[in-house]
Amino acid sequence: MDDKRRRFLKLAGLSAVAGIGAPSAFNLLLKGEVNASSPAPASHGTESPGSGHGEAPTGVRLGMVIDVNKFAENPGMAQKCVDGCHQTHNVPIFLDSKGQVNPKDAIKWIWKEPFENLFPDHSHYRRNDALHELPFLALCNHCDNPPCVRACPTKATFKQKNGSVIMDFHRCIGCRFCMAACPYGARSFNWRSPRERDENGNLKFIKNLNEKFPTRMRGVVEKCNFCAERISEGLPPKCVEATGDTGAMIFGDMNDPNAPISQVLKSTFTIQRKPALGTLPSVFYII
Repeated sequence: MDDKRRRFLKLAGLSAVAGIGAPSAFNLLLKGEVNASSPAPASHGTESPGSGHGEAPTGVRLGMVIDVNKFAENPGMAQKCVDGCHQTHNVPIFLDSKGQVNPKDAIKWIWKEPFENLFPDHSHYRRNDALHELPFLALCNHCDNPPCVRACPTKATFKQKNGSVIMDFHRCIGCRFCMAACPYGARSFNWRSPRERDENGNLKFIKNLNEKFPTRMRGVVEKCNFCAERISEGLPPKCVEATGDTGAMIFGDMNDPNAPISQVLKSTFTIQRKPALGTLPSVFYII
């Protein structure tokens, strides 16, 4: 039995174990037990696995800071970010027979969630009601130590040198191991075909088709890609562009000490989603 086959069977067994012991399965993924050949994650700070304290990070490490207070000051801006992202990336809106959005089929790249859903590990005791009413945007965290990458048997999801975690839709076999491995619920599965057309030949679930970005097919997983296609052209992510000059979203190289995102992270208190898991999310929140 070759190594690839052995690793695949180990993954299959792990997915079955996840149903009765998800935390243990997740810990195995983080430790790299599933795919020992995967390279060690690059660091965007001195706390990454395998890096010594005081060791300077090297290379580009993309990250994002989301200032929730800025979104509170600009009602409707969060939805503008969602709409801009989903239109740019041809994210389908699946409707039921009554023409209503079907939640179970929802595809999400960036979306709005209440505080308690995004940060269940933070205390909600005697909570600040105003905080829990703020619009929080959620997206893929593009982790330094991404368990989804280790879980994917076909390498359809992989980490780029700049730290972004992206997907090759053509290599996705729909096993959904990456969805089970992701602790943030940042991945969606196409149970239906986004390419389905009506009797007039028009796409049923994609409005204003962006011909510069590929549509997906039924049985494929998808998620936020940090706008890799825009970054390659020197453009900011679409959600960042949608916030204009408000400063609600700051995107850039966290390893560049002179970059605005580095300055903000040095001077402002931020929180991350489930930091105790050791995934090292590259998305930070100012609350």
